[in-house]
Amino acid sequence: MFNWIVRHSLHNRLLVLAVAALLLIYGALSATRMPVDVFPALDKPVVTVMTEAGGMAPEEVEQRVSYPLETALNGMPGVTRVRSSSGVGLSVVYAEFDWGTDVYRNRQLVAERLALVREQMPAGVNPTMGPVSSIMGEVMLLALPLDASAGAAVTPMQAREYADFVLRPRLLSVPGVAQVIPIGGERRQLRVEPDGTRMAAAGVSLSQIESALQGFAANAGGGFVDLGGR
Repeated sequence: MFNWIVRHSLHNRLLVLAVAALLLIYGALSATRMPVDVFPALDKPVVTVMTEAGGMAPEEVEQRVSYPLETALNGMPGVTRVRSSSGVGLSVVYAEFDWGTDVYRNRQLVAERLALVREQMPAGVNPTMGPVSSIMGEVMLLALPLDASAGAAVTPMQAREYADFVLRPRLLSVPGVAQVIPIGGERRQLRVEPDGTRMAAAGVSLSQIESALQGFAANAGGGFVDLGGR
């Protein structure tokens, strides 16, 4: 059979060249229309859950945050592997799903499990899902130094406010950046310390102070009048 093909190809050289040219043109057109990229994503659909736990050591983050999240995500349909990484004040949990599953359906399943596991989290700890991105991407950690080289020393609160309101919006505007999560530092708070003696003398209760603080710094349109919560 091979000898027959070689013999007839030598006797019909023009026909062989014409067929080869047609196949070359067809291959070039097919290559330009192929839906597969040169470097396809070779990883399974993954949903990332990131949790900030300020003030906790890696051991505490692992026991109180990462382990409950792994336990909750392990029993979901389609999950093949759950792994985590616990650091100082930060927990990252990766839930890998089967090939071909819809990533948005997977995120919906994870959101349902997070709604149940939030009750087991420590106070002030709220796990959130990361953006839809490939696990083959790179995670970059940036640190803001607190030195006095440029003049007055920078406090941890000033560094956190700069990261939240200046650095984070600028990094999110860079093409290819999926998400920016500031961690560490100090958040600005207003603390109220009631004086029980003066409150008793003025006839003010803790519930009244709490109600007054809930409406503190609230924005309202012009001509707005508050009448008993209406």
